[in-house]
Amino acid sequence: MSDFRESFDVDRRPEDVWAYVVDPSHLPEWQQSAVSAEPLDPGPTGVGSRLRITRHVGRRDMPMTMKYTEFDPPHAWGMEGVDGPIRGHFRGEITPLDDGRRSRVTMDLDFEGHGIGKILLPLVVRPQVRKELPHNERLLKDLLEHGAA
Repeated sequence: MSDFRESFDVDRRPEDVWAYVVDPSHLPEWQQSAVSAEPLDPGPTGVGSRLRITRHVGRRDMPMTMKYTEFDPPHAWGMEGVDGPIRGHFRGEITPLDDGRRSRVTMDLDFEGHGIGKILLPLVVRPQVRKELPHNERLLKDLLEHGAA
């Protein structure tokens, strides 16, 4: 079972949702703590591809490297942190609804603390994520339904 699990329905086709959520340039648009995100590997994205994501955590901007562990367009994607004191384990799933005219987006998120991260995780990270996730979900839904191309 994951630390955090969110699910919501959106009035967009799974292919449209997929194209938006896996494009790292969009991450800061719908994730409140994301400052920037950029691919680290040339070529098409797939399992093993890495991203450098900088997040505002507490009072600091923290860069971290995430690696795709699953990449199944337009159904599911998974990522795990490979460095830093806090390492996220994320899985997203897009389920078609209404014969593919709408989608259900489900996101699961766990964390693993290393070194000082073991202290930061319960004191800073989990409370921030608990507060941020509902906002991110609403923002993503709104962008997909009204603002995303």
